[in-house]
Amino acid sequence: MRSLTMTAIGAALALGAGAAHAQDDSVTVVLSEELELVDPCMASKSNIGRVVLQNVSETVTELVIGEGLQPRLAESWEDMGDGTWRFKLREGVKFSDGSAMTAEDVAHSMARTINNDALVCEIGAKFFGGMELTTTVVDDNTIDINVSPAQPILPLLMSTVTVAPKSAPMDSYMTKPVGTGPYTFDEYNRGQNIKLSLNENYWGETPEVKSATYVFRNDSAVRAAMVATGEAEIAPNIALQDATNPETDFSYPNSETVYIRIDVDNPPLTDKRVREALNLAVDREAFLGTILPEGTELATAINVTTTLGHNPDLKPYAYDPDRARELLAEAKADGVDVDAELEMIGRTNNFGNVLETLEAIQAMLQDVGFNVDLQMYETGEWVDIYSKPFAEDRKPQLFTAMHDNANGDPVFSMYFKYHSEGLQSALSDPRVDDLIAKATAATGKEREALWSELFGLLHEDIIADIMLFHMVGFSRVSDTIDFVPTIRTNSELQLSQISFK
Repeated sequence: MRSLTMTAIGAALALGAGAAHAQDDSVTVVLSEELELVDPCMASKSNIGRVVLQNVSETVTELVIGEGLQPRLAESWEDMGDGTWRFKLREGVKFSDGSAMTAEDVAHSMARTINNDALVCEIGAKFFGGMELTTTVVDDNTIDINVSPAQPILPLLMSTVTVAPKSAPMDSYMTKPVGTGPYTFDEYNRGQNIKLSLNENYWGETPEVKSATYVFRNDSAVRAAMVATGEAEIAPNIALQDATNPETDFSYPNSETVYIRIDVDNPPLTDKRVREALNLAVDREAFLGTILPEGTELATAINVTTTLGHNPDLKPYAYDPDRARELLAEAKADGVDVDAELEMIGRTNNFGNVLETLEAIQAMLQDVGFNVDLQMYETGEWVDIYSKPFAEDRKPQLFTAMHDNANGDPVFSMYFKYHSEGLQSALSDPRVDDLIAKATAATGKEREALWSELFGLLHEDIIADIMLFHMVGFSRVSDTIDFVPTIRTNSELQLSQISFK
C-alpha cells in the first residue's frame, strides 16, 4: 500500500540537523511505549515487533507489501498432501552467536511458540489456536510441518513464526534474544533505551544502518519535536495534531482496528439489548476529522475492508441515543441491573489521542444512562487484564483494544479474539467456534463466504463488540534518511529498509 504525504495541518516546524546520526550510520527511533518483553515469540505485539521483528529475529516466510508471500529463512515450500508442507531452508544461515541455523532450530521454535503449556507465546496463541502441529526434520535444511486440521495457507501462517536457536528455553522468555536477523540485540536499559548493532554473521546484504537506539517518550508532541530537531530519525507513531510538516510527516492506513470488547458473560452485558444500546450510544462520525484524522473509517468488523471475507452488507450502528435509552428502560423493566458500574479499560499511548477518544466515548455512554468508570493501564498490566484467565471477581468490562491484521486473512484474528478457547476472547458460542473451524480449513470462495458469515454473526446477531474505527497512522521521518512508512510500520520497522541521503 502506497504511503501518502499528508497536507500541512499547521505551520511547519523548523527542521533541525540530523547529520550527526547520518555520519556514523546510526539512527534513533523514538517510540510511544516501552517493551515489557523482548522475546521474539511475542513479536506479534506491535511494540515488540517494531524492535525485534526481522531486525533481530526473522520469520520462516515473509509477506511483503505489493509482492505477496516471499522467502525469508525458507527458500521454498511445497504442499505434500494430507496436511503436510515441506519447507526448504536457506543454507549457511547463522545466529548472531555464530551457531548454524538448521531445521532443528525451526522445529524447536515451533514447539516453543505453539502448543507449549509451559510458555504462552502470543504468536502461537494468536495465529495457531485450535491447531496441532507436528514437525519432522528431514535433514539440516529441510523440515516437514503437519497441521491438523490441514491449513491451506500454512506458508502464509509461517510468515509470523520467528526462529530462535534450540538453546532458547522452553519455560521462560528470553531477555536478550538471539536471532538470524541483520542486527544483534545488545542492551536494554529499562526506562531509557534499547540498542541494536550490525550482526556480523548475517546471511544477507549488509544494511546501511549500522546501529540503532530506541528511546521512549509518552508525549506525541515530544516525539515529533525530537525528529524535527535531529534528536531522532523516526517517530513511528505521532498524533494527528503533531503531523504538521508535509516534508517529513506521512499518513497511511495502518491495518489497525479500534474496538471495545464487551464482557458478554458478565451481567448486565449478558443482555443483548444492553449491548445494542452501547453501540447506539456512540456517535462515531463525531470523531472523524476532529480527534481522529480524515481517512479514518467506521468499522463493522475487527479486520480492515481489504481482508478476505469482508461483508459489505454490514453497516456501522447509527448514532441513536433515544433508542439506546429505550433499550435500557426495557431491560431495566425486565429486572436487568442496567445501573451497574461498567469498567471501561484503555491502554495508555495505544494510539494518538487515545485518552481523548475514550473520555468522549465514556461521556456518550453516560449520556444515555450507563454508569461507566474509565481506567487507563500501561501496556504490561493492560495485556494481563485483556488475556485469559480473566479475574473472576471483575466488574462488567468494556475493554478497549486496537487489533492489527495486515496479512489479508481473518485466520490471523478470529481464533484468539472470538473462539471459546481464544486467549483474548470473551465469547463462548458454539456457532462462532464452528464457523472458525470451518473457515480455517476451507479454501477459495467457501473460505471467503464462511468468514463473511462469521463477521455478520458477531456484528448483528451476537453484538460481541462496540466496533469503532479502521485507523490511519502518522509517522515523522527525518529528511536525512530515505524511509517511507507503510501499512506494516505499525507492527514492524525494518532497519534494513532505511538508507541515508
